[in-house]
Amino acid sequence: MPVYFLDDSLVFPHPNLSEPTGLLAVGGDLRIERLLLAYENGIFPWYSEGDPILWFSPDPRLILMPHQLKVSRSLGKVINSQNFEVKFDTCFEDVIYRCAKIRRKNQDGTWITNEMVDAYVELHEEGFAHSAETFYKGELVGGLYGVSLGAAFFGESMFHLSNSASKVALYYLVQRLESWGFDFIDSQIPTNHMKSLGAKEIDRERFLKMLKQAMIKNTKRGKWTGES
Repeated sequence: MPVYFLDDSLVFPHPNLSEPTGLLAVGGDLRIERLLLAYENGIFPWYSEGDPILWFSPDPRLILMPHQLKVSRSLGKVINSQNFEVKFDTCFEDVIYRCAKIRRKNQDGTWITNEMVDAYVELHEEGFAHSAETFYKGELVGGLYGVSLGAAFFGESMFHLSNSASKVALYYLVQRLESWGFDFIDSQIPTNHMKSLGAKEIDRERFLKMLKQAMIKNTKRGKWTGES
């Protein structure tokens, strides 16, 4: 499959034209309109500092249905202890910066470039990107962020400075999304971590059909304030 080069036009090739790696297109920009168009079509940016913007639509896709979240006995104990406090959209920039700086096993550097940070902070300010934040004694110790469109939440990254802190954030995010009638969380690239929490691989064709249905519903735009 050829890799498509984007110009200033707000257009993407069909996701089914992706390479086996999931790479679909190169170039373009990270303006809000292009990012929203990408997510609406099952495409997301993923690249390293110094590289051109790379756009992916992998096959298979990893998704988590809210009602299928797996809560282990140990995680349940942590949640029930109520030692952590979870908030939403109170420190989005802090969360994305922590996600960018956290060291991950078998990874050099980060794909959350300064350009990406600026773009997603702007998405947050426009009410499309959100964070779930875990606090311990008033200190931010874990969290995650992602993009919300229609009845789909596109999970981007998470971090933890305390054991289970990011899982607790995910737990309360899932509770909120389920109560709001969200269809699924898109975890994008298959990982053992998300699979252990109940996420499952589906083929891209099925994912795109589910995404199309999710996009029919209204986007819950704006600050997701409140605590859990």
